[in-house]
Amino acid sequence: MKKQSQLQRMFMVLLGTSLFSLAVNFFIIPHGLYNGGFVGVAQLIIELLNRYTSINLASNQAGIINMLINIPLFVFTYKTLSKKFFMGSLIGMLMITITMSIIPIPQVPILQDTLASCIIGAIIGGFGIGITLLNGASGGGLDILGVYAALHWKGFSVGKLQLIINACIYTACAFLFELPVAIYSIIYQVMFSFVVDKIHFQNIEISAMIFTKNREIKHIINKEMVRGVTYWKGMGAYTDEETEVLVTIVSKYEIPQLQKIIYDLDPKAFVIITDGLKVTGGYEKRLI
Repeated sequence: MKKQSQLQRMFMVLLGTSLFSLAVNFFIIPHGLYNGGFVGVAQLIIELLNRYTSINLASNQAGIINMLINIPLFVFTYKTLSKKFFMGSLIGMLMITITMSIIPIPQVPILQDTLASCIIGAIIGGFGIGITLLNGASGGGLDILGVYAALHWKGFSVGKLQLIINACIYTACAFLFELPVAIYSIIYQVMFSFVVDKIHFQNIEISAMIFTKNREIKHIINKEMVRGVTYWKGMGAYTDEETEVLVTIVSKYEIPQLQKIIYDLDPKAFVIITDGLKVTGGYEKRLI
């Protein structure tokens, strides 16, 4: 059963990355527009090399350039980030590289209207990345760099890093190309981010208070989820029996995993879940 679940997850990641690559190759690149993040950086590199050097690269090689940019980043962050997040990002990045390379780019835009292409591309691409994130992977790039930065510099976040990088990309577009290229690219990226946010569970901190008689639950949470647990001994007022009270903080997407751990070990456990928290200290924010 576990193997089947992993296969299903891999299929959804392949589907999600394929949808993203299809959106970029079919609706964005034919209009000369630019994606955000490292894929956008790869597009700019290809355009500058083609324009100012004798090197001639095809537009669908942006996936390969994106992978080359990501390699030193993955090496740099290998020992810092959680294994699950790292491997999910690596798988997602490799699949984006493959799908962007094999999905053909139309010579003539499928939709002649640029704004319509931005909207359709944002919906398809945002949905694709959203389900990729939901299934334990990401595209690497700004996701993995942003999490690393958030862990090492106080007040930093993935969103801030995305804002800085994308601002640089679209400022370069405005100076190097016509202003409408930058404007339409920004419209696409804003709508793309909106769709991703609607599909993907946000990194909302959840407090879980668990009342259980099973003493192994806290250790399993530590080991399998790599989350800290505070616990103390309590007494049931009705039964006058000893129980353990556990408190842990997880992100919203981790709730199903936490509940499975709890109820597999103690079907009678009592759990209180509270969201909307603001957590400071040693809490690791994760995207997937």
